[in-house]
Amino acid sequence: MIIVVRPDATEEQVDHIIKKIKDHGLQAHISKGTERTIIGAIGDESILQSLPLEAIPGVEKVLPILKPFKLASWEFRKEKTVITVGSQEIGGKRIAVMAGPCAVENKTLLIEIAKEVKNAGANFIRGGAFKPRTSPYAFQGLEEEGLRYLAEARERTGLPIVTEVMDPRDIDMIVKYADVLQIGARNMQNFRLLKEVGLCKKPVLLKRGISATIKEWLMSAEYIMSGGNHSVILCERGIRTYETATRNTLDLSAIPVLKQMTHLPVIVDPSHAVGKWDLVAPMAKAAVAAGADGLIIEVHSNPEEALCDGEQSLKPKSFKQLMEEMKPIAAALGREI
Repeated sequence: MIIVVRPDATEEQVDHIIKKIKDHGLQAHISKGTERTIIGAIGDESILQSLPLEAIPGVEKVLPILKPFKLASWEFRKEKTVITVGSQEIGGKRIAVMAGPCAVENKTLLIEIAKEVKNAGANFIRGGAFKPRTSPYAFQGLEEEGLRYLAEARERTGLPIVTEVMDPRDIDMIVKYADVLQIGARNMQNFRLLKEVGLCKKPVLLKRGISATIKEWLMSAEYIMSGGNHSVILCERGIRTYETATRNTLDLSAIPVLKQMTHLPVIVDPSHAVGKWDLVAPMAKAAVAAGADGLIIEVHSNPEEALCDGEQSLKPKSFKQLMEEMKPIAAALGREI
């Protein structure tokens, strides 16, 4: 249920509404907009239907949430969610660009790439310290050493860090370094992990699973949000189809579909979608044209020697050119790069 609070309701009345909800074993989620405060009452439908919520002082009206993903729906929040990370925003007028190597390989290389992508206009540094790989013999990441290198790159450039968390046991360590926690495609339905990051205060970038429907993806976002963390960023990174010309099939239609279904920001990962560096730029530009709130792009100074996904990484010069080419596309939509 959605409880719409009267504009003149006092703080005491709002607190009383929340207490009433919790006293019946339900969860209360607050969304404060510019004109209205909305309280989402989540839990057993039979309990919700039996409560005389409209009789509580300060309540204007009560509405059912029809979508299975309650907190991610437009019914719960009438305004776009804009997530602030330091001085950067995701979901606002400026299109967020997260760039860097697939994996953190060494400190010197990472800082070099971080400086290059910042000079090109990126506003986040991405890099994996923990790497989920198909083969157990492939490079698995530098773990905490890699996180320390990311933290130093942030100190040198001012760019917030986006990095992946794979295991609930690593969360406490990673949150000490990271600004945005990434949940990879393989873990989109790792519900234990989703619940744990739902308890964190850090924004979560949730990648779409390789065979996940949009509804399943939003239900995974709901797991995170139901834990109290409403700062979720959805990332389309390609889905598995019968097509073999590209690594995955980038579902650009997911962007406008999601915009109709959820208030959460939507970004696109063209690198993992296509798997080939020369296809990254066209799909990045197409994603901006389709209304994406951001991009996450792999950049490497020497892709031939990269320990992970070199074939889909742009060189810094190509990345800078792409950033320039996207500016008029963003401007045509009333946005900025």
